[in-house]
Amino acid sequence: MKVLVTGGAGFIGSHVADLLIANGFQVTVIDNLVSGNRGQVPKAATFHEVDITDERAARLVRESGFDVICHLAAQIDVRKSVADPAYDSRVNIGGTLNLLEAVRQSGKRSTRFVFSSTGGAVYGDLVEPPTAEGAAKDPQSPYGTAKLSVEYYMGYYARVHGLETVALRYSNVYGPRQDPHGEAGVVAIFCNRLLDGTPLTIFGDGKQTRDYVFVGDVARANLLAATRPLPPIGALDARAFNVGTSIETDVVELARLLGEIAGTKGEATHAPERPGEQRRSAVDVRKTKRVLGWEPKTSLREGLTETYQYFAVRREGARA
Repeated sequence: MKVLVTGGAGFIGSHVADLLIANGFQVTVIDNLVSGNRGQVPKAATFHEVDITDERAARLVRESGFDVICHLAAQIDVRKSVADPAYDSRVNIGGTLNLLEAVRQSGKRSTRFVFSSTGGAVYGDLVEPPTAEGAAKDPQSPYGTAKLSVEYYMGYYARVHGLETVALRYSNVYGPRQDPHGEAGVVAIFCNRLLDGTPLTIFGDGKQTRDYVFVGDVARANLLAATRPLPPIGALDARAFNVGTSIETDVVELARLLGEIAGTKGEATHAPERPGEQRRSAVDVRKTKRVLGWEPKTSLREGLTETYQYFAVRREGARA
């Protein structure tokens, strides 16, 4: 089976590519390397340095006859989406439409399009977590709005053109290879600060919660979404699946756990609360378990330990 992984040089995408190859898939990766790392692309994958908004990406899709497209390439910084909504839309909506149109033009309607959406940013603070797929949608940023818009577009392509589309709504993904410089990478940021011996910065009171899901579990969700039978085409949420743990963890507790793993108390300083930040977030994964047969297997402590060890080993390698 031929699979295209967009953003396959990035944090989540490279893990997805690794798992697909380990399960016998023929994998092609495209990535513009703006935030991805060429060294993270599996050696067994065919690699193309190209942007998803580029005609070359569309041509590759039209001519290659992929059985599955795992679409992970995106502009992922919420703050950047607020500062430049037009750029966020050009990448996250325009880039995705470029690929969807290419699938339509290829004539291969059986190509399954697995889209990496977002749980927290789509649902907002309207309902009490854990949030199920059918809950009201209230994105608070251009980023969340763009992701939700793409899901509506996918519904159109499924109903009108017969494409096989599925959306995975991730909670907060963490793990090895995460970028410690982006706003989404709080676990990576904390790991590196603990290794540096510098204080952890907690915004506000630190009681804001997130649902932290390990990247290996997210990769497995992509594998199942690429291969399991899908429910009939229906309203927006029919082929959307939450990927998380359904467990809320606040930032203070996250810092405590990581400090314990690192063998230090981990001094923390508090900065002003960030305006507009979501207060609570966790996703209900019962539907994902029922339909795709997926559930998280990695506990938060296990995942944090593996992540901290990854950054510690990388730090030692850099020193050597």
